[in-house]
Amino acid sequence: MKIGILGYGTVGSGLINVIDNNKNKRDIQIESILVRNKDKYKTHKYGDKITEDIEEVFNKDLDILVELMGGLHPAYEHIKRALENKINVVTANKDMLAEYGDKLAKIANDNNVSLKFEASVGGGIPVVKPLTESLEGNSIDSMYAILNGTTNFILSKMYDEGLSYDDVLKEAQELGFAEANPEADVEGYDAARKLSILSTLAYNRRVYWKDFYLEGISNIDMKDIAYAKKIGCKIKLVGQSKLNDKIVSGFVRPVLVDDNSLLSKVDNEYNIVVLNGDSVGEVSFVGKGAGKDPTGSAVYSDVVDIFDNRYSNIDSFTKDKIEVEKTINNECQILIRFKDPKKTQILNLIDECVKSYKVINNNDELVIMVYADSEYEINNMLCLIRDKGYCREISKLLKII
Repeated sequence: MKIGILGYGTVGSGLINVIDNNKNKRDIQIESILVRNKDKYKTHKYGDKITEDIEEVFNKDLDILVELMGGLHPAYEHIKRALENKINVVTANKDMLAEYGDKLAKIANDNNVSLKFEASVGGGIPVVKPLTESLEGNSIDSMYAILNGTTNFILSKMYDEGLSYDDVLKEAQELGFAEANPEADVEGYDAARKLSILSTLAYNRRVYWKDFYLEGISNIDMKDIAYAKKIGCKIKLVGQSKLNDKIVSGFVRPVLVDDNSLLSKVDNEYNIVVLNGDSVGEVSFVGKGAGKDPTGSAVYSDVVDIFDNRYSNIDSFTKDKIEVEKTINNECQILIRFKDPKKTQILNLIDECVKSYKVINNNDELVIMVYADSEYEINNMLCLIRDKGYCREISKLLKII
């Protein structure tokens, strides 16, 4: 089995380590490795295979192209070219799959080659393969997940050590857990892309990541953490989607989870995916969501699947997009903070609008837990409060489990 690798960063070097460690099991030959600057890799393994020229890669007689360079372009063009030339592709690129998965899946099907992407979601957690193979006899109707290690690390440190968001973000960047520009992670884009891939596979319709309700963690402060502790909860950035007839409801947002829930036990760089099937019930997958060796292991598993002629059905990417509802349309609990509030007026109005509520703090700011028939009901109430000028600022946190 001859492979070409695009990218020799963290995941690329992890894959090469796994290949070398398993030489006695699989004869996988690395034919070419594409990098931006050859000089940086003079002392690396397979130095004689390293090139800056994509044409040198495609001039090799490849069975598999492994794309680990990330980003949309030129990764998309390289993968498209490989598939059109009947070369199997393995990728860890969730950005590209979330944006162009429909086009690439069609090209792969048309050319009777594989497009595999286990490492694109959850790092080393095997979840794509179980979803497309082991759980194929199930109708998946919902899922919830922690899909971003950077935000989980930040929120864990804020909760456990009492550090501010800015301080923990700086530490995460120094440790290499966060990029210099962390926007994709902290604003929820990364998690939404991963959730869209899983939802597309689960519901057999294309779910586009930008259609989810998206809210990041950059506005979470230490008072939010204190209120979470007061009511026996943690704050986690959670992706959730549910299939309701012909509509998917879904979001990526910071939420409150009970201290004794499964999600609350998943900290730091760890990820979790929980799927609900009609036959198997609830199934959980937990593990390291990123990192050199875990992600390299996931890429290797896809290479071996192609080696052994194991094919996964990804036709759901080629289906029409399904409508996504962004707001919770069922009974819910939401913690709401009102800054500089006119307390009496706010509480009188809340009395008229929702089923019930509980005051958590009534000192420097008004904080309440609201119980309502839907998030629409709460949003309408908050619009009234804003329109009447009853407070300076409002923030809210949904409680899910």
